[in-house]
Amino acid sequence: MTNRRKPGLGGTTAWRIAAAVVALFGAAVALAACGSSKSSTTATTTTTTSAPAVTAATTRLAGTNGRPAITVGAKNFAESNILGNLYAQALRAKGYTVNLVENVGSTEIIYKALKAGRIQMYPEYTGTLLSTVAEDTRRFTDANKVYEEARAFVQKDGLTLTAGSIVSDSNVLATLPSFASQHKLSSIGDLKPLGKTVKIGGPPEFATRFEGLKGLEALYGVKPTFVPVAIELSYKALESGQVDVQNVFTTDPQLLGSKFKTLADPEHVFGFQNIAPVVKKSLLEQEGPQLEATINKVTNLLSLHLVQEMNKAVIIEKQTPAAVAKQVLHANGLA
Repeated sequence: MTNRRKPGLGGTTAWRIAAAVVALFGAAVALAACGSSKSSTTATTTTTTSAPAVTAATTRLAGTNGRPAITVGAKNFAESNILGNLYAQALRAKGYTVNLVENVGSTEIIYKALKAGRIQMYPEYTGTLLSTVAEDTRRFTDANKVYEEARAFVQKDGLTLTAGSIVSDSNVLATLPSFASQHKLSSIGDLKPLGKTVKIGGPPEFATRFEGLKGLEALYGVKPTFVPVAIELSYKALESGQVDVQNVFTTDPQLLGSKFKTLADPEHVFGFQNIAPVVKKSLLEQEGPQLEATINKVTNLLSLHLVQEMNKAVIIEKQTPAAVAKQVLHANGLA
């Protein structure tokens, strides 16, 4: 999902400033900050590969001072590739030899790659880890509880979660401000009186998931008319009037500004999806506290606005994840 062209820095000033400001506050609000830091001046080399190259051999490439290279993975969509680049580049700046493998695949695929040792870490979403890998269908009302449950689950596989971010990339229902004003909509429950007259769009699986129509009915009593809409057509469906309300994602760049209005989810039907890297415990033990401290500094940069702006730069402005990550880290003194 990455789009390739050589980007300039024009047009990125606003979100670079936002990143710098977020850096001042990130450490105080991370879900689970941990680790300490120490300086390193070791030289580094860089390698970036694509998913087919994720093999056991990847992790045995020679690093600096005889240490093996660290292989960071990313899932197969733009935001994950941006995050993977952020962590990889920040670690390289600290002297680590890092191989980045973009577009590894879905949650199920990348988690298996991590367990098998083909990668040593990747950025994950806490709720996805629980529901997809742990198959835990419990409903939680606290983001910290989700983080703790996810971290406890991965322990059995010799893994751990480093600090969690304040930003959650979860499903959200969006509508046009005019429709929201007409029907006095501020939260999902306000859709209940509209019954079948309201058309809600989403990918086909939205119809059968609890984090979809089943949950809307169970927690809010909302029984709409469902319209299957491909993810890439979500905002076109809203703007064209094909649907009244659409299932989108909180970090979508289209949600910047006031063109669309999102509905609050006080019952947490869509759960919590805070970003938290999953890392091999053996890697943290091998590399010492600086590794975890560096990872946490990157996580602490992340805010909803920054992630939306980074997604915008890649998805809409067609910059590369590597270029966007470089700009953010440079603006915050991490590269």
